[in-house]
Amino acid sequence: MAGALDGLTILVPESRELDFFARLLEAEGASVLRCPLLQIADLDDTAECKAWIEQLISDGFQDVIWLTGEGLRRLLTIADGRGLRASFVEALGRVRTITRGPKPARALRELGLAPNLTAPAPTSQGVLDALAGEDIEGRSIGVQLYPGEGALPLLASLRERGARVFPVTPYRYISKAETSQVAEAIRMLAAGRIGMIAFTSSPQVERLVEVAREAGLEPELREAFARVRVAAIGPVVEETLRGHGVKEILRPESSFHLKPFVRVIKAAWSAR
Repeated sequence: MAGALDGLTILVPESRELDFFARLLEAEGASVLRCPLLQIADLDDTAECKAWIEQLISDGFQDVIWLTGEGLRRLLTIADGRGLRASFVEALGRVRTITRGPKPARALRELGLAPNLTAPAPTSQGVLDALAGEDIEGRSIGVQLYPGEGALPLLASLRERGARVFPVTPYRYISKAETSQVAEAIRMLAAGRIGMIAFTSSPQVERLVEVAREAGLEPELREAFARVRVAAIGPVVEETLRGHGVKEILRPESSFHLKPFVRVIKAAWSAR
């Protein structure tokens, strides 16, 4: 029986849930080209995280902003390694928690907690919108970041409004696919041998652009972005792609998870 994605070769840079995502696409008839661009790794030095955890436990924060579920789980692991898991969870129950999207909210629920405030859109601007109208001058706010500079405008905006901001980044990214493999994928995209690329995080986009720059393939990547269908799992990834000049982007209207993402890909391929 024909699948909804028969005839589609799709490049998938996902790392954490690569096999699951690929199976969803392959079940619909797609040919999946796996090219995991990044892998999440532990920090070499967790001293900053330990200090942040101790500040949380000692009631040093009035609010904590969670940008990723991965960040919460990594901090919990670090706290657990110091025998502070129970104190960490108890402290989380005392502060006001603000989540950027469904993943950190899910991580809180795993601990028997729920966010006190949820961003209306899963972006840094969404977090700021959730706090719009509040007087946060002088408030002590812990902010869990992800690697890179994507959330720096959030920190700047909070500080401009007078908040005392304490950021922490509890994990790092390492390049997983070899540069030569990524470069070959760019050439295949530009040559029309791949019909779609599906991004599930902004750092994947940045890594692809970085390799194109290093390999002298920036014109090929621009051509590829103009030639193939580009899909983004959510608005943060979409914003990153637009920052690199991509104009036509597929993404779910809501529910930014893999299964709704696959439904959007199926609909676009069927309507081509």
